[in-house]
Amino acid sequence: MTKFTDLKLDPAVLRAIADAGYETPTPIQAGAIPPALEGRDVLGIAQTGTGKTASFTLPMVTMLSSGRARARMPRSLVLCPTRELAAQVAENFDTYAKYTRLTKALLIGGVSFGEQDKLIDRGVDVLIATPGRLLDHFERGKLLLTGVQIMVVDEADRMLDMGFIPDIERIFQLTPFTRQTLFFSATMAPEIERITNTFLHAPARIEVARQATTSETITQKLIQITPPRRDQSAKAKRELLRAIIKSEGEACTNAIIFCNRKTDVDIVAKSLKTHGFNAAPIHGDLDQSLRTKTLDAFRDGSLQLLIASDVAARGLDIPAVSHVFNYDLPSHAEDYVHRIGRTGRAGRLGTAYSIGTPADAKYLAAIEALVKQEIPRADPPEGFSLSEAAHREPRKYDDDKGPKSRSSRSRSGRGRDEKRPPREDRAPVIVAVEEDDSHIVEVPEAKRAEPRRSEPRRNDGPRSESHRAEPIRPDGPREDRRDERRSEPYRDSRRGRDGGPAVVGMGDHVPDFLLRSFRTTKPVIEDKDSDEAPEAELETPVTEPSEG
Repeated sequence: MTKFTDLKLDPAVLRAIADAGYETPTPIQAGAIPPALEGRDVLGIAQTGTGKTASFTLPMVTMLSSGRARARMPRSLVLCPTRELAAQVAENFDTYAKYTRLTKALLIGGVSFGEQDKLIDRGVDVLIATPGRLLDHFERGKLLLTGVQIMVVDEADRMLDMGFIPDIERIFQLTPFTRQTLFFSATMAPEIERITNTFLHAPARIEVARQATTSETITQKLIQITPPRRDQSAKAKRELLRAIIKSEGEACTNAIIFCNRKTDVDIVAKSLKTHGFNAAPIHGDLDQSLRTKTLDAFRDGSLQLLIASDVAARGLDIPAVSHVFNYDLPSHAEDYVHRIGRTGRAGRLGTAYSIGTPADAKYLAAIEALVKQEIPRADPPEGFSLSEAAHREPRKYDDDKGPKSRSSRSRSGRGRDEKRPPREDRAPVIVAVEEDDSHIVEVPEAKRAEPRRSEPRRNDGPRSESHRAEPIRPDGPREDRRDERRSEPYRDSRRGRDGGPAVVGMGDHVPDFLLRSFRTTKPVIEDKDSDEAPEAELETPVTEPSEG
């Protein structure tokens, strides 16, 4: 059997491995470390919990033991999809490099740039980062990647699935072509493998387990439930989840509960805490300090239930997780393997429960097709029944048009289908249309006192004669009344004194400065060579302009 002492690792690294209590490498470690020490590119595929992190950490520490880092130019780079996974890689580096003088820097979001800049300025041998924060430092001119000798992409399929393809391609372009590249992942779909062929050169492919297989140390169970109503599906699943946790009793020392959406993570965590469970949420929208505090509490046992999104499906190295609950079946079948891989690690036994509804049929079929086995079905806990709240009567519907929604309400707060209150207190006014009083139009009292708009509304096209309604008033037609409101000079200046065409000008008023007389003078040109006297000034009177 192969031991770590047979892998040509640095003596300082072997000493650190012995302190950690390891003697025999895992299959992925035994297959990936020798070609990595030879300087070859490596493509490692292994299921979660098989020790992939040490597969690239150990050879990196050995190869970087000689050499010196320069300011702002790291010698190696490790890219991780999540902050938690990056923090775990940093912890592994501290464990295996404690007898060396190698330095590291962790670049993740949620941490101030100032502290990270100080570490980079000193020069680091290993730079562990998420793609976004790494590019932020580069664009700020604080980092150069031209000195990278070894580049590692951890959880490569997750990096590519999460939309980091443009960032990864840009980072690869910033690193030297002669770098050594290591790719490690739990699954490797054909389209993902096609992309990795662009980044790796003649890699040594190490695949120690069938793709997307689940560990034999995990007991899987699927409990299916049919909610009485579709809109109470989430409530029914929360009641079933609490019943399963109670039925496990002391066997459930701690557990991770996975939800598909961040909002569901908060709702499930709040529901469990309301019913007396020791639970806390973790997802990408939380502050990094709170996420770190929650993970530390879960690791040391002060927190029993960790409700998480898929941010915790990878990279959390917590060996003693007894249970995993899939509150939601994952929409991507590969995530099921990563989720349940949080339990049953390092040879321990684990239990994974999944809750399914009729709406999850397609997700369940995809998962079973991927793992190539049927998930064993189980019955709900003995004595479990839905509460009365899950059997409430459905909401009232209006005219068979479905439930009332916020979008169907007008600005006044009434729904579209609600009838307006009677308006008997508003007396109608008779409006004649083309001398025909057969049309009766309701006009509010407040509107009658307002003057009619003289200009047409915007986007109003030409209107037919039948729509040009004028109120009957005792003071005559509207055109006459409009003229009466005008001042006499204004009317004359617009139409002319004789009622002819309109005159364009200032009317009867002429500014005073136009009626003033002024003089023009001929400029005096001095000629130094001429003895003649300058000509006298010319006065040209300007006559006043005539009115009219």
